[in-house]
Amino acid sequence: MSAGRGRFIAFEGGEGAGKSTQVGLLAEALRAMGLAVVTTREPGGTPGAEAIRNLLLAPPSQAGWTPQTEALLFAAARADHVAHLIRPALARGEWVICDRFVDSSRAYQGGAGGLGDGAILALHAFGSDGLRPDRVILLEAGEGALAERLAARGAELDAIEGRSAEYHRAVAAAFRALAEDDPQSFARIEATGTPKEVHARILTALADLLP
Repeated sequence: MSAGRGRFIAFEGGEGAGKSTQVGLLAEALRAMGLAVVTTREPGGTPGAEAIRNLLLAPPSQAGWTPQTEALLFAAARADHVAHLIRPALARGEWVICDRFVDSSRAYQGGAGGLGDGAILALHAFGSDGLRPDRVILLEAGEGALAERLAARGAELDAIEGRSAEYHRAVAAAFRALAEDDPQSFARIEATGTPKEVHARILTALADLLP
């Protein structure tokens, strides 16, 4: 990509929405257009943030983390990620595609966890200078479809994936509310259908940002 700031795209949605698959398809499509692309994830993306990810997804005690501690850990991981990977890549003119960003904290800890949006945004302002994606791709599907996808993985659920159906309903509701309140930042994408069909919807939603 030519000199100048790159673009930052974040994928959001509930467990099993297909974010990782769509991150890969989008990166492949952008590279085919001649763009430099970095793919990453949250929590994680840098050595420091990956160490915090291990703490978040496999707490050292059965009691797990309180919502406050969880929010602080996510914010700390994100601060390291933004400082050492995301901002430098954007400064080089690269596209950054991230599997989850701050809106996950807003939906999970702020919404379903009951901490409120203000607390999450305050942590983000302090830790990451309030960095926002150029576009948030919110993948949405019915609860049954998401449960089927999780079951099909056949993998053991982590500390967050394994929470109650009621918790995940609250997460979905929080994501919907965020997207409805900020339609300029969010592109709501129907996540049912084949991966190629969903990918085509995403490209349409990003058309105004593409070269």
